[in-house]
Amino acid sequence: MDNALFDTGRAAFLSADVDWLADNIKVTLIDVADYTVNLATHDFYDDVAAAGKVATSGNLASKTATAGVADAADVTFTAVTGDPCEALVIWKDTGTAATSQLIAYIDTATGLPVTPNGGNITVTWDNGANKIFKL
Repeated sequence: MDNALFDTGRAAFLSADVDWLADNIKVTLIDVADYTVNLATHDFYDDVAAAGKVATSGNLASKTATAGVADAADVTFTAVTGDPCEALVIWKDTGTAATSQLIAYIDTATGLPVTPNGGNITVTWDNGANKIFKL
């Protein structure tokens, strides 16, 4: 699968249920052996299988939204252990998994797949025209 936005994530942007700049947005490292993405039917973070969640970031910092392009500071996951990670899920954290909107699924980024070894894992967002993603 190529990088994509969840269907309900796109709808959430259009209905102002996700505010990229103001909301708490996080990233989770995903083991695809334990989570199979469904962009059409998965809507909230509780749809991501617990076994597929290897590590979760803090809130994204320095977020920007210019001409429909989302960007943020690079993310560092600290002291990561667990299963190999082949993808990232970006989501809005409401504090409750059943209401935390899924936004994007990324599986073709530089550095993926990665096998955790107890060290830090840094996600460096693309500096090209589409940055993290483009609506």
